[in-house]
Amino acid sequence: MKAVFIAHRDTILRFLRARGAGDDAEDVLQDVWLRIDRAQKVPVGTPLAYLYRAANSVMIDRYRSRRQSSVREAAWAESQTGGDFAAGGAVSIERIVTGQDFARKVEDTLSTLPERTAAIFRRSRVDGIQQRVIAEEFGVSISTVESDLRAAYRALSDLKEHWNED
Repeated sequence: MKAVFIAHRDTILRFLRARGAGDDAEDVLQDVWLRIDRAQKVPVGTPLAYLYRAANSVMIDRYRSRRQSSVREAAWAESQTGGDFAAGGAVSIERIVTGQDFARKVEDTLSTLPERTAAIFRRSRVDGIQQRVIAEEFGVSISTVESDLRAAYRALSDLKEHWNED
């Protein structure tokens, strides 16, 4: 099975991109590899068809996972806002002022970090850029990007802990 996977890797990758995997196609392909690696070692009559079905299943699993995640996030957001946004009601002035104050504190915290760390955090979390692309933009390794993100997360986590104490 692994030999067939390796021989048809590019074909399966094109299949995934055509099915809508886009930039995640390599990640999905990795999941397919892990799936066949963990599968029972029984002979498969049509290994290429099996690989296509496995790739399709991984795509479906990822879609369902994303959908469930967005439902959970929406439910969480609604629980945190008391349903203000979902019901179309007005948000209290207190909430707005508190949110603006916290946003200023986040900016202050980010300004205390090294310039590259703050910039990498913004590219990742605000702009939604993948870590691989950020690493290329800044001319650093992915592990450096991850390290900078950990530093930013640690600083923001400390801010949140102190914020909740007030």
